[in-house]
Amino acid sequence: MIRTAITSLVLLCFVWTSCFGQPRITPAGELPPDARLSPLKDLNGYFPMVPPNDEQEWDGRRRYVKRKMLVALGLWPLPEKTPLNAVIHSRKEMDGYTIEKVYLETMPGYFLTGNLYRPLNLHAQTGKNPGILCPHGHWRNGRFYDAPQATLERQLSDGAEKFKQGGRNPIQARSVHLARLGCTVFAYDMVGYADNTQISYNLAHGFAKQRPQMSQTDHWGFFSPQAESHLQNIMGLQTWNSIRAIDFISSLNEVDKNRIAVTGASGGGTQTFIVSALDPRVKVSMPAVMVSTAMQGGCTCENACLLRVGAGNVDFAAMFAPKPLGLTAADDWTVEMETKGFPELKQLYTLLGKQENLHLEAHLNYPHNYNYVCRKAMYAFMNEHLELGYPEVPPERDYVYQAQEDLTVWNDEHPAPQGGEDFEATMLQTWHDDSQDKLERLIPKQPKALREFKEIVGGGIDIVVGQALPKATRLDWKQTYKQSNNGCLEIGGTLSNLDSNSANPILFLYPEVWNQKVVLWVTEKGKAGLYLDDGSLIPAVQSLIDEQYCVVGVDLLYQGEFLTDGKAPERTRGVESTTREAAAYSFGFNHTLFARRTHDILTTVSFIFHHESLPEEISLVALDQTGPLAIAARSQARGVVSKLAANSNGFRFSQVNDIHSPSFLPGGAKYFDLPGMLAVASPKPTWLAGEDHLPMVVEKAYKAGKGSDQIRIQKQADASAAVSWITQSEK
Repeated sequence: MIRTAITSLVLLCFVWTSCFGQPRITPAGELPPDARLSPLKDLNGYFPMVPPNDEQEWDGRRRYVKRKMLVALGLWPLPEKTPLNAVIHSRKEMDGYTIEKVYLETMPGYFLTGNLYRPLNLHAQTGKNPGILCPHGHWRNGRFYDAPQATLERQLSDGAEKFKQGGRNPIQARSVHLARLGCTVFAYDMVGYADNTQISYNLAHGFAKQRPQMSQTDHWGFFSPQAESHLQNIMGLQTWNSIRAIDFISSLNEVDKNRIAVTGASGGGTQTFIVSALDPRVKVSMPAVMVSTAMQGGCTCENACLLRVGAGNVDFAAMFAPKPLGLTAADDWTVEMETKGFPELKQLYTLLGKQENLHLEAHLNYPHNYNYVCRKAMYAFMNEHLELGYPEVPPERDYVYQAQEDLTVWNDEHPAPQGGEDFEATMLQTWHDDSQDKLERLIPKQPKALREFKEIVGGGIDIVVGQALPKATRLDWKQTYKQSNNGCLEIGGTLSNLDSNSANPILFLYPEVWNQKVVLWVTEKGKAGLYLDDGSLIPAVQSLIDEQYCVVGVDLLYQGEFLTDGKAPERTRGVESTTREAAAYSFGFNHTLFARRTHDILTTVSFIFHHESLPEEISLVALDQTGPLAIAARSQARGVVSKLAANSNGFRFSQVNDIHSPSFLPGGAKYFDLPGMLAVASPKPTWLAGEDHLPMVVEKAYKAGKGSDQIRIQKQADASAAVSWITQSEK
């Protein structure tokens, strides 16, 4: 809870004395008690789900997590659904089912590949079949997997598999039997597997080191700083493939569009719960051996920046509630699912009145798998919830294993498309252009359009920044310092955010008579930046004090008292558990330094706003390299920060060429970059330095908000001019 810094009565009656030097809040030799100084979280952390208290709370949480997923995967807004140009060829009739080869154009020039399994006979009563997607996991060669002989013999002996032929490939096994049960099944490739090699396996799943030739502002590839700044990642591409796969299977004449299901294991389990959470057409979902509070997915294709900061796989699986959700657990990272994760899901389904729609099949005596035993449980689940109509599901029987040469999509008549780095760069540019075209259509021309602009663009920025104004009840203030100096009263202490466990040294400078207005002044040096070397206040701050403003300084993370040697960090920390240079391994689970410093500003703004002394106006000033931080914070606190005076320094996130730069922010460039953050705050008064001209999106947003006169721009950041604007704009 908030504790009072000082009351107006004390301000008026305090006996002033003089004291030189810059105040220190934390005891000498100690660092602030900030949990963010601890080692970073990684994919092997603990990711519990907190069940909601009621349906209203769940509805808000569900909408937020869905938006978070879409933003992190580069799908907010969704790409254009261009023609699939689906090709189905080489039909082969088998024992009770058929196999066909399929490729479809999920993005211009990019093809998803797979096999289509269909029953020989349509459903006797409806003439329609359920459609089931079968994404595979990290089985070697995917659809073309052939279990090593020793593995197969072990599985046959311990009951994990039943047939010598059928046990060779669990992907084929479930596709065949589901078709025999009357379902149309599409088994499709992960990026880089089997026939889907326009983006290579080594890149999609084995990326380890940044490629300078693919990290140019006009020519970039996956995993580059530019791709991360625009939220383009392999996980997003695979999710888009799954969405387009639903488009494809739903377009087949024999498929019942109201009975679409998805099931996959391991990495295919990840794809299953992700697309099930995002696409409402999925009616039944069964992700196997992947949903847990433990390891969240070790491959680069299962990780995306922003995705699991404050969320995890159990949260994503929960997004499917209250529709039928089946899970399996094994002797792997899901081994504790019965006691960690599933009980919380059960609470949610019970709250929603659909506990019968949730099922866990735990076979902890088997290692990571989608074996015969688990498939049997899946068939029963599908039979019940897809209404296949069997009193008892017929058991699997053997089938003829299909080798690579039997299943491959490409041949002389259907040649494989070209891939490689040039194709990769072109594909990402096409993805980027499509996204920018959709966003540019949102640039407002009238107030109604401005609301939609803020909903979509602002909604994306909300996720990118990663924190709104914290609630007053989640803040704690501990005053440890009080001294008169420079004709004002210095009040210092530590401000903690109980959600992030941050702890920032804060300094309030109160004039003898306060006009109930506050200026939060952010600097590269933290609160020390309010002072000259001799301990006196910098002239601009002193002039604010003279005008009866309260001025607040704060040490953001790794500023001021956070530093042992006084040197600002040159790099954002990454997790220590990997040497692979994929940003998602660090920033899929942790905020970047830029984001965390922005959060510190927001925490300070919230404390000021909710203070019992009820300030009438809060202004935010950042005239050095911290200007972009203040602009980002204002985008989240636009209803509270009355005025912003900031120096953009001409900075753009798209120009950051190092994933460990202190200025790196995943997604920072996507939503009109830094100008987008200014635009969503329109028409709030803004004094902007560092730009040659007002960015178009900012100009349009302020004009639509009838606030063209509320933004002032000048090339150089002049502190006295900024202070004059703050103090005179109300006069």
